[in-house]
Amino acid sequence: MIKCIAIDDEPLALKQMLAYINKTGFLSLVADFDSAIEALPFLQNNEVDLMFVDINMPDINGMEFVKSLNNPPKVIFTTAYSEYAFDGFKVNAVDYLLKPIAYSEFLKAASKAQELYFKPQEETIEHNDEYLFIKSEYKLVRINYRDIKYIEGMREYVRIFLDNDTPLMALMSIKKLVEHLPSKDFMRVHRSFIVNLNKVNMVERMRIVFDKTYIPVSEQYKAEFQSFLDDKFLK
Repeated sequence: MIKCIAIDDEPLALKQMLAYINKTGFLSLVADFDSAIEALPFLQNNEVDLMFVDINMPDINGMEFVKSLNNPPKVIFTTAYSEYAFDGFKVNAVDYLLKPIAYSEFLKAASKAQELYFKPQEETIEHNDEYLFIKSEYKLVRINYRDIKYIEGMREYVRIFLDNDTPLMALMSIKKLVEHLPSKDFMRVHRSFIVNLNKVNMVERMRIVFDKTYIPVSEQYKAEFQSFLDDKFLK
């Protein structure tokens, strides 16, 4: 996971940037600021991998701010003025985004940073018949199989949804994870979803219902899931 911060003195622009970061699976937002001066103490005391920095800000602009740092994180500049692009690349910026910024442009820049500087290595899994350990956000976390409701694959990452808890995110493929789950309890029902069969309480038109979440059963996995239903169906 790439730890990042966002700095922008425009509230709406900052809000959009935070939304973009939060919807991008390999980014983890650790802080946001409306001025570079406020961000400085945080950078001195915390680990940050990547900054999204607006250039046109009062007191000290984003370009001057990055130049003032002794060992700055990687940076992607954002601004409404195209004339800063050359200066941005002189400070070895990963990319330069011109406002208004579409999510596709943001994702392209963030993916460039990931590819160039933060090449991910898939985490290993330790497991037995009752639980597994995965690395999530620099912590080793034990997860009991019985607590898992379903798992969603998101490119290189998976999100593990648990009973009455915040989902955990880990760097691994859904294909690798399903190989380590007990097959009698877990089934892949879609290229992006694995479900705990013990938690399946409602199926509606070949969609598995978890509270307000509807998980589709794709054609590729429909026969196997239907066989599971037929086996449990009281005739």
